[in-house]
Amino acid sequence: MSCVHLADLRRLESPRLSQSVHREECTQCFDNQDGPQGIEVCLGCFNGGCTGERHHIRTHLQKSGHRFTLNVKRKPKPSSKRMDDEEPPAKISKLAIVEEREEDKYEHTTAVKCWSCDVEKGREIPEALSDPKIKSLVDETMHSLSSARQSEVKAWEEEFEACEHTLMLQQTTVGAIPASGLAHCTACELTSNLWLCLTCGSLGCGRAQYGVVGGGNGHGLKHFEETGHPVSVKLGTITPEGGADIYCYQCNDAKLDPALAEHLSVFGINVKTAQKTEKSMTEMQIEHNLKYDFSLTSDDGRALEPLFGPGLTGLSNLGNSCYMASVLQTIFALPAFQARYFSPSATTEHAAQCPETLPADCVECQMRKVADGLLSGRYSHPAHGSSSSSVDAPVFQEGLRPTGFKALVGKGHEEFSTMKQQDSEEFLGYLVTVLRRDAHKYKDRAADDATAIFTYGMEQRLQCNDCSKVSYRTDAMDVLSVPVPAIESGKDADGKTLYTPIPLVQCVEAVLSPEALEYGCPSCAKGVHALKQAKFATFPEVLVVHAKKFQLVNWVPAKLDIPLILPDGDELIFDAQHLGRGLQPNEVELPSNAAASSAPQFDAAAMAQLEGMGFPAIRCQKALLATGNANAEVAMEWLFAHMDDPDIDAPIPPQSGGSAAGGPEPTADQIAMLADMGFTAAQARKALRETSGNAERAVEWLFNHPDDTGADEAPAAAPAVPAAGGTKDVPVKYRLKAFISHKGPSVHSGHYVAHIRAGEGGAWVLFNDEKVVKADEESVKELKKLAYLYIFERA
Repeated sequence: MSCVHLADLRRLESPRLSQSVHREECTQCFDNQDGPQGIEVCLGCFNGGCTGERHHIRTHLQKSGHRFTLNVKRKPKPSSKRMDDEEPPAKISKLAIVEEREEDKYEHTTAVKCWSCDVEKGREIPEALSDPKIKSLVDETMHSLSSARQSEVKAWEEEFEACEHTLMLQQTTVGAIPASGLAHCTACELTSNLWLCLTCGSLGCGRAQYGVVGGGNGHGLKHFEETGHPVSVKLGTITPEGGADIYCYQCNDAKLDPALAEHLSVFGINVKTAQKTEKSMTEMQIEHNLKYDFSLTSDDGRALEPLFGPGLTGLSNLGNSCYMASVLQTIFALPAFQARYFSPSATTEHAAQCPETLPADCVECQMRKVADGLLSGRYSHPAHGSSSSSVDAPVFQEGLRPTGFKALVGKGHEEFSTMKQQDSEEFLGYLVTVLRRDAHKYKDRAADDATAIFTYGMEQRLQCNDCSKVSYRTDAMDVLSVPVPAIESGKDADGKTLYTPIPLVQCVEAVLSPEALEYGCPSCAKGVHALKQAKFATFPEVLVVHAKKFQLVNWVPAKLDIPLILPDGDELIFDAQHLGRGLQPNEVELPSNAAASSAPQFDAAAMAQLEGMGFPAIRCQKALLATGNANAEVAMEWLFAHMDDPDIDAPIPPQSGGSAAGGPEPTADQIAMLADMGFTAAQARKALRETSGNAERAVEWLFNHPDDTGADEAPAAAPAVPAAGGTKDVPVKYRLKAFISHKGPSVHSGHYVAHIRAGEGGAWVLFNDEKVVKADEESVKELKKLAYLYIFERA
């Protein structure tokens, strides 16, 4: 019998170019088109859903009222062309990852179904494909850029821009350079990774590339330091179309030179006859991060044992996503996140009531999807069709591809929306913010906030040395950033600098130690010296310690391998001396609003990032004040431009009256945006004033001031105890649950992995993207010393 609803099917429209088509996997779990039942793609909105036990497509159809789906299954062809064997594109002013032709790699089978005719399994409609209108709909659905590929291609696109140094380049006329002059670096014998100075024609080798043998000796950079000539071109990357790797040492970034052909002609180089012989820096970075590995062998050379099962599922590297994978593996190893997001009954209930039209647009849905993927064990098995050249070689998982999660969480963010390598500590902070915004947007979620386990109060005490009056302020924090002093202890056999091991407890104590500073005292009405000290106001359930091991090298923050010595048993213990006590009976408080009027509030994360790069605190504060008090990168640029200011180290003058931040009057649109999230207009207005009109920081301010009504007389300081809680009970003991390690010269390159303790007193497990293995205990001892993030659970 023919389907009686075909007329409705003919009226459906093909997907628009900008529309996401979720034909690869279910948007609520990781079941995909490679499974025996395939994926059902809704032909009304192109949401993807699974059938079988979970039947997410049925939930979607019931909510949406849509009735038609396209069932998609695929299997690899016996012999398929390996796309990673292809040469990279020649033109590299813009890197674009080309959509792979799935028809060349896989065989697809499709079927149109009507779920009104069969609400349990969907009734196939074979005659539908004989209708030209319906066949066109099916073809467009299959040939459109899939949602996963759409987000990846967009994120991979990297536009290079010109800068003032490439646009205003002044060249020294030297005439044609003979071929012998372009054969090797002028300062050494390296013949690859050569950079030609576009000012004078000097040829120098590039900087050493982490993980690349013979990458360079840095003579191109040394030439810039000696001459100030800013712009160079990588010889082996010049193409007849005028493309090439252009680097501006002054901007410390890759740039575009619109007049490259003209600039090269000065040295007798004709771009029309040039041939690209080397990979571009971007291509090298992508290739390096896709192939980079931590050691997967023990100290005695044995291959580490792959692990499978619940809580032991890997995450496939999307190119530069190891920073995200290490954070996700870590947070979902914590009981609070497991209880919050891994509950089949609660997940089913949310799916039926989700306020978003599509699960792909819902943070709650995507967090539950990742939790199910990592914790259920349903996807933790050896890769299909795995084969190895060695009988003894381990077989790993394929790993889940969290493309939907990354696309949603990173949407609109300048860094996390890209496929560039990022800082895992910054991503953890950003993810916490995203989850809290989502919880606040939907009031029913606010009481069940898993991120509260990270929050603690940090008491800031300030005492004037002249009048002895004091002020107290409590800041809500999620991460304890500790400075790690770099004390050189010599060189190893390869000439690499070695550093003296530092006890982690010593670094923590440094944060809690008194600090002398210059201060504009409102009571003395003059500049004085004061003593500032931080102590815990409360202790969190989970303490995240961020080890700041950086220093500025040629104005670039470089990561240092400084060993940290953990206490016995991997435990941290805090007692009464670490706990703040607030205003004491024998203390006199500074005048009301003194802290607000004389000491502006600074973005804690931005301050930590700038101080971690080696800048003095006073300069960091001035840079943040001058640039909107939010963005560390913009503040760093301001610092470089004002290093020689005569008053750069002078105390910040007290502000007179008004709000703490002295921000501009917010616009109606800004207030309305925050009001849409559930805040009152008065709260929104005050938050925007306190944060110089920065909407993102205003939301964070509101979360940290839940009791502030926004009235003018309301106190600007944070409440004595952050709403997220914590405990004042001492002593409090923490035990190491996980640590995130990083290999590479910078947090924005190299590779991240997570080591997590499995169960109470259990063995360590290494999560290296899709590879999940039983960690070698001896290796763990050494890697713990060089970790970047430490995650301690309260005992």
